[in-house]
Amino acid sequence: MSRINMAVLLVLGLLLVTAKQSTQMSLRNPTSEIETSNCKVAFLRLGLVLTSDNNEKALMDSGLFEPDSENPHVDIAGRRFHVGTLNKTPIMYVKSGTHSVNVATAVQTLLLKFPISGIIFFGSSGSLDEDMLVPGDVAVPKAVAFTGVWEWKKFRSENKGKLVFGDFNYPENGENLLGTAEHQKIDLFSTSEESKEVFWLPISSSWYEAATEELKDLKLKKCHSGTCLPGTPKVVFGSKASTSDFYVKNKAYGDFLLEKFNASTADSASASVALTTLSNEKIFVVFQGVSNVAGGKSSNSGTKYIASYNAFLAATKFINSIPTPRLACE
Repeated sequence: MSRINMAVLLVLGLLLVTAKQSTQMSLRNPTSEIETSNCKVAFLRLGLVLTSDNNEKALMDSGLFEPDSENPHVDIAGRRFHVGTLNKTPIMYVKSGTHSVNVATAVQTLLLKFPISGIIFFGSSGSLDEDMLVPGDVAVPKAVAFTGVWEWKKFRSENKGKLVFGDFNYPENGENLLGTAEHQKIDLFSTSEESKEVFWLPISSSWYEAATEELKDLKLKKCHSGTCLPGTPKVVFGSKASTSDFYVKNKAYGDFLLEKFNASTADSASASVALTTLSNEKIFVVFQGVSNVAGGKSSNSGTKYIASYNAFLAATKFINSIPTPRLACE
């Protein structure tokens, strides 16, 4: 065999080994290929997080989202991360599913696998204060908290918690074998400082202030498919939001959250977005479309959709108002 043929075989062998290693890397990390080969994907984007089919329908119905023509999505751990632009602003969005673990997992994956400058969350919530928020309104909270983390005290414990079950006996208050429960702080971890216990998680001040300025005159949707709200929906700023893994339909418990914590809304996602984003030292903002009132009659599908769409309108106008991320490979 000639020296030339030997050299050709050697080169082909090296190419095969390299290709095999590249394939293995892509299988282990589905983002590795697009991160290195496609400048349109591998640059700083805004992360848009939503939880439900209704939220995603609002996004799609708007016609403002344009998927990337070459890499429209990436699938990781059962979730689809969509790549594209929203009204020409580069974003990546993910539908997380409901409940705190699902939301936190989706946000952490988004922040770990992709270059994300900040997180915009829009979703639905229930109103705990009908004087402030009614279905169709959008709440832009200034702080959120996990209110479903309890230390359930022993019956007749000397150190009583804020939630005294006997106060809710019917028809008269009195002693209750369930005793009391104390709402707990949670551990906030950070890349630059020691972990600390916190209760309220503050929305990033720069983005909150930008939202209050940009959305103060936002006109929201009032009707959808024959369903119209009784009044004109509005954006409400500066509220506090309660997050837990149970759906609050009980008026008495809703009143308790409002009285003890001044929480105006209840949902199952906002605090997870906040905790995960703060741990990664990224900025974030929350937009909640109010779909119902705790203790009130159930909203119909049209009202729930309007709530999702109005939260999306708020998120979109906010996104359009902030500087567009630039290509990392420019």
